[in-house]
Amino acid sequence: MEEDPGDALAGRLTAGGHELRQRVYFEDTDFTGLVYHARYLHFMERGRSDYLRLLGIRHLDLAADGIAFVVRRMEIDFMRPARIDDVLTIRTGPRGCSGARLELAQSVLGEGNRVLVSARLVLALIGAAGRPVRLPPALRAAFTAAPSPDRADAGSTAERSA
Repeated sequence: MEEDPGDALAGRLTAGGHELRQRVYFEDTDFTGLVYHARYLHFMERGRSDYLRLLGIRHLDLAADGIAFVVRRMEIDFMRPARIDDVLTIRTGPRGCSGARLELAQSVLGEGNRVLVSARLVLALIGAAGRPVRLPPALRAAFTAAPSPDRADAGSTAERSA
């Protein structure tokens, strides 16, 4: 795979998945100077997109094949606020894949690695008609080979179920 100069902006792969650092700008805040709740979705979208990009799964390539990921389910816990000028760390980690689905866990951390927001997601791969499409073998292989806290600590899902 050819290296993309933009990958330097994409954060980094870690033993648990991926980390991306983002600063909070004025546009991210509400009138109180706190991050508006919906902006966390933007931060997490960037984290997911860059995680997949560093795994070699690029949205433009998926679109050229007539497929795309959509968020099927998202569960979010808002625990603490972020403020203008804070530097956040967006962590994304794999939780599983099957059929047409990828499962991810994400968190947004503030100073001192304090968890501000956590989320669990299910992404679905769909075709041009909007119907689910099974994960292609190359995409499944890239995702299942990715670093994961589960695989680092307790072995892969396949090893645990064997």
